[in-house]
Amino acid sequence: MNKRQPITIKEVAEKAGVSQMTVSRVLNKQNLVKESTREKVEAAITALNYRPNLMARGLAGGRSKLLGLAYYNPSPSYLSALVVSALKHCRDLGHHLVIEDLSDIEDGLDTAIILKRLSSIQLDGLILAPPLSGNSKLLELIQDIGIPTVLLGSTDSRFKQSSVVFDDAAAAYTMTGHLIELGHTRIGFIRGPHELPWSRMRQEGYEKALVDNGIEIDKALIVEGDFTFRSGMHGGDALLGIQDRPTAIFASNDDMAAGVIAAAQRRAIQIPKELSVVGFDDTAIAAAIWPRLTTVRQPIAEMAQASVDIISNVTAEGWNGQPVRMVNDSIHIIERESLGPPA
Repeated sequence: MNKRQPITIKEVAEKAGVSQMTVSRVLNKQNLVKESTREKVEAAITALNYRPNLMARGLAGGRSKLLGLAYYNPSPSYLSALVVSALKHCRDLGHHLVIEDLSDIEDGLDTAIILKRLSSIQLDGLILAPPLSGNSKLLELIQDIGIPTVLLGSTDSRFKQSSVVFDDAAAAYTMTGHLIELGHTRIGFIRGPHELPWSRMRQEGYEKALVDNGIEIDKALIVEGDFTFRSGMHGGDALLGIQDRPTAIFASNDDMAAGVIAAAQRRAIQIPKELSVVGFDDTAIAAAIWPRLTTVRQPIAEMAQASVDIISNVTAEGWNGQPVRMVNDSIHIIERESLGPPA
């Protein structure tokens, strides 16, 4: 039996009653096609189960680019949302995404090794995820070799990399204020590593909300984590072990908040009756644990898409070294069962 040849763009055009150029415009998401015509083409694509050849599309239009996404991040929930969104958006645009996990480098963030690995891929553009996007030594090296780069969650005016950032300080301020409105005045905080800018901004937002509401900052209620579940457990144990323990704990990412919930459950502390726990990011783990986690939604998927768009436009139009900075300041608290008023 002969294997069925793949459906061609010509067959799609014939079924939809349009030209091949029109089908191409629909596939490339151009705005030159009437909505009624677009619907006919999309219906023909569905009926024929047409799968476009992304490599061929990119070569024909001269738009296909090889983009890199480099990460060294301890939060699997954050990475999952980031990678899935970036991959899908690259596919939609006809680009190809190389995902480079740098967490296996034995000497930690050895910038020489990282640079050698990235240079060998011959990338048209690079997206750096946290915490790489906050490593100033690495940013300097990347700028020297001239790869158009987008920093996720960070910006540094000393360098010419573009960035897509979230207003971490305002989001932490909003969440802390929400806890205070519910009646909490002893609010523990688990921060990320202090050398990372978004860790500092989240702590600044937390502390500013306390001060603005007339609550003294108690350093005994602030402990450091590293954005992992285990560090959240250790931080939760530390805060729940003090004599006048907090009635609420704000962990500065969801993985650590899940660790706090585990620590509380080991002590038979009821959530939220005896302790409220809130997080930051609204990653998959927030809705997977019980009680489900109240958290600040960081638009990770949207930020990944914006990063791909910046690199796509830069590589298509030619990089002139001028950075693009996009700030997402839309703050939403996703309220679930881990939050309540103090007992």
